[in-house]
Amino acid sequence: MTRLLNDPNDFPEEARLGLVAAHRDKLMAVPGGVIRSTRSEAGTVAVVIGGGSGHYPAFAGLVGQGLAHGAVMGNLFTSPSAQQVYSVAKAADNGGGVLLSFGNYAGDVLHFGRARERLIAEGIPCEIVTITDDVASASLVEFDKRRGIAGDLTVFKAAAAAAEAGATLDAVVAVARETNRRTRSFGVAFDGCTLPGAEDALFHVPAGKMAIGLGIHGEPGISEADVPTANGLAEMLVKRLLDEVPEGIEPHGARVVPILNGLGTVKYEELFVVYRRVDELLREAGLRIVEPEVGELVTSLDMAGVSLTLLWLDDEIARCWMAPADAPAFRKGSVRPAEAIDPAEVESVGQLGVPPASAASKELACGVVAALDALAAIVDENAAELGRIDAVAGDGDHGIGMQRGSKAGLKAARDVHSAGAGAGTVLRRAAECWSDQAGGTSGAIWGVILTSIGEALGDEDSLSAEHLAAGVAAASDNVMNFGKAKPGDKTLVDVLVPFAECLSASVAAGESVGTAWERASRRAQKAAEATADLLPRVGRARPLAEKSLGTPDAGAISLAIIVRALVPVLEHCE
Repeated sequence: MTRLLNDPNDFPEEARLGLVAAHRDKLMAVPGGVIRSTRSEAGTVAVVIGGGSGHYPAFAGLVGQGLAHGAVMGNLFTSPSAQQVYSVAKAADNGGGVLLSFGNYAGDVLHFGRARERLIAEGIPCEIVTITDDVASASLVEFDKRRGIAGDLTVFKAAAAAAEAGATLDAVVAVARETNRRTRSFGVAFDGCTLPGAEDALFHVPAGKMAIGLGIHGEPGISEADVPTANGLAEMLVKRLLDEVPEGIEPHGARVVPILNGLGTVKYEELFVVYRRVDELLREAGLRIVEPEVGELVTSLDMAGVSLTLLWLDDEIARCWMAPADAPAFRKGSVRPAEAIDPAEVESVGQLGVPPASAASKELACGVVAALDALAAIVDENAAELGRIDAVAGDGDHGIGMQRGSKAGLKAARDVHSAGAGAGTVLRRAAECWSDQAGGTSGAIWGVILTSIGEALGDEDSLSAEHLAAGVAAASDNVMNFGKAKPGDKTLVDVLVPFAECLSASVAAGESVGTAWERASRRAQKAAEATADLLPRVGRARPLAEKSLGTPDAGAISLAIIVRALVPVLEHCE
């Protein structure tokens, strides 16, 4: 349990600032995360890594000479927002382009992807390499669907060493992708982790059992087994990884980097006991061990668990792995001290102004704020239940994330409305702040939904049933294009699509805004309940698909209760 805290909501930010205070020689705080406090060679590639907080040393502990140039830090176990990624990448850019690298989780993919588009639009070359080392999360045939766990470190280290040596962006990307292809990880958990301020862990494992195939966001394993001896665990981990040697590698005589990683509460002495046997087994298999790592490298707060990673080396990746580095949580060899950066040099990302709006749109903006108020209230009322549903096959943070996002969106809407904004601008600003504060998949998706409706309403017209229906239809299309989910995947899309279709049909039949919305909300409720019969095919719940059967999707339920709560608001706006 995380015991030392002030306000649980402030925990990630206070931890970030404390980390920077303890390592000012290496780190500088910027909006959304941290960057190196030392100067890099002009014209070199900047490697920017990131993900949710709660995984230290990943991600901020891996920023420094010879390692990452910046780390984006989302909320606990929640992907950072596109705005945060953009902010850190802009601050870290050295003029040679930016590589964004992170574990393969839906929210991270969405937010980092949006940031990449924005950077490219501003003339900054940017590429993405996702990390897919977790063998338990998908078959080898679906390698690109695997999660990133402790193998993050190998990709970050190799890519950063290539960048430090002056490689081009394309060359750095090639090193990162090949390192990822050669990295495999497998882990177990003996008990779940507890979020700061929570009364209990996200999951528990029965006494004497361990969960096989852990995630690093509080997800339960995909199966359970009896807890073996330390030797037995080493044998299980090594066997599973040696069963999947990357294509093109002859195992006997091959060089490997073993990384035995503790998830939070397994003590170093226990890790060394396990590693003793890991070392014996790898040598017996004819492998040559190169500069192994044993310790906490990618954690999950106070989770009791262990993972083993194997990086299969070639000459180039070996040079990158053994190259010197000096970060708060990872040091290798000796680096030449670099010049400190003056904080005044770091570019700051500012807030946009408020565009002009008609009187009719400003009046409609009042209704938009009222709708967001009702939305935030219904989310707050149901947050605990949404978290419970999400915890069945996920990490249980959907309710918390929706609370953070809806409250941030409401505050932004009120602020910009008071500054004279129209309905479209109010929704767009609410979308930006929702996405920024919530992070995660739901934060990105709700950002798309609100933006789409805001674009349709604009800053000139009063409320129009046709414009509202068009905005919801655009939101449905844009969410599917953005998140790549489709009906039947057990996501919010299973509600959004039928809701949008019903609303458009009702408006086309001449129904009023309130009547059409009420009819569509009843369709949404039925669609949300029907997701209980589906198996997830995308997202964080996919590896635990069978566990979710019989339970509806949390995102689908939250959308359904939200559109229902907005019925009286829209009736009042008519």
